[in-house]
Amino acid sequence: MSKRVLLTGGTGFVGANLARRLLREGHEVHLLLRPDYQSWRIDAIRDHIRLHELHLHDLDAVVRVVSQIRPDWIFHLAAYGAYSWQNDLQQMVRTNIQGTMNVLTACLKLGFDAFVNAGTSSEYGYKSEPPSETTFLEPNSHYAVTKASATLFCRYTAQREKAPVTTLRLYSVYGAYEDANRLIPALILNGLKGNLPPLVSPDTARDYVFIDDVVDAFLLAATARHGVPGEVYNIGTGIQTTIADAVAITKRVLHVTGEPVWGSLAQRAWDTNTWVADNTHAAAQLDWTPRYDFESGFKTTVEWLRKEGPLCYFNA
Repeated sequence: MSKRVLLTGGTGFVGANLARRLLREGHEVHLLLRPDYQSWRIDAIRDHIRLHELHLHDLDAVVRVVSQIRPDWIFHLAAYGAYSWQNDLQQMVRTNIQGTMNVLTACLKLGFDAFVNAGTSSEYGYKSEPPSETTFLEPNSHYAVTKASATLFCRYTAQREKAPVTTLRLYSVYGAYEDANRLIPALILNGLKGNLPPLVSPDTARDYVFIDDVVDAFLLAATARHGVPGEVYNIGTGIQTTIADAVAITKRVLHVTGEPVWGSLAQRAWDTNTWVADNTHAAAQLDWTPRYDFESGFKTTVEWLRKEGPLCYFNA
């Protein structure tokens, strides 16, 4: 059945992919966008979506637009601070905390079938083993602190109001429309030219989860009818991939002959040798399991980039 969908963060990497999937499934898609949004990820679908420009920290504006849309499903993906160059703490608070509070508050006034909030694995901080959803949170950055605050707000409010609100803690998502400065696009764009990009330590690790699997998780969360209000789910493969592993796959898939120069890119504050999801709760409650391993997702991303990615990035 077609749903009226409100999506924040729709011009971001994950949001743009989710918007496309919702359109393919026949839903009516409304995007809440800040006035200075970048459009390159949605240019190809602009005629099929409805755009509403506002600031999420402006509660009156959010209430007004939400009242006009009256959405059945809400996917809240708007965030600031996930990238190293997004370092304005006040903007993190306005977007990640105040924005989340405003969107959920406005939607609760009307009621809804599902509200799915995008969290982050960074809320856990550094752990020596895969954290479960009940593991103590030790955010490892201001961004992670604001995202953890948003998750806690969603959970408490859902329980108090008995509302169908879910948070998905996303691990390292990759695939079509990811920012070109991120590792996987950088590996592919350089690899297509026979090169490798600057690299950090080879044992730096992440749980890389393919975008199509993540979109599946959002839709399963919206349609799930079990679990307690405010439930949180880890969305990662449960398999850790090191930078050395990713480079080896890049060399094999793209036939790159050059050797990596380890340490040619400075380690970032969040780099670690252990970062992997415990996704058993999502498997049990959402019936979600990733369909792509790292290499198959990487190959799919290569094919997308060969077809249209470089042009998209050139025009961004």
